[in-house]
Amino acid sequence: MTVQPDRRAKLAKVHIAKKQLALEDDSYRALLLRVVGKDSSGLCSDAQLDAVLAEFKRLGFLGEKPKTPRSDKAFVRMIYAIWRDLKPFVRDHSVRALQSFVKRQTGVDAPEYLNAELANDVIEGLKSWLARERAKQTAERRAQGKAAPKMRRRPAGLPPVDTGRH
Repeated sequence: MTVQPDRRAKLAKVHIAKKQLALEDDSYRALLLRVVGKDSSGLCSDAQLDAVLAEFKRLGFLGEKPKTPRSDKAFVRMIYAIWRDLKPFVRDHSVRALQSFVKRQTGVDAPEYLNAELANDVIEGLKSWLARERAKQTAERRAQGKAAPKMRRRPAGLPPVDTGRH
């Protein structure tokens, strides 16, 4: 059975939306069941995939790659990378919200205008925030009796975890 290119693009968009909205697998499958009555996007027809995409758009999926400013400065790119890692934990994950955070921390209007010393303060603040949110999430999951989710990659800017093995 071959998958049509248009269908493949729709399936890809569904999975991009799932990632962009930071949905866990259980939430994603519950949404599929609610919208189309199936628990897998691979089982959906083209019309059903359109309905799922419409629901994702209603929930805030933009349908395109978020545009973040590209900088020549490594520390500015690091700030944006950590901000993206914080996305599941903040109500407003826009660039404007990041700029407000930077302004509160340093008095500078945007990450692009920071010098290396002030950028380091912002990076450390974001890393601490991310670590606190991840610790809260882990504690909540343990309280519910669930295992902590496996991370596919290390979050930007966080040091490697010392496992005690040498």
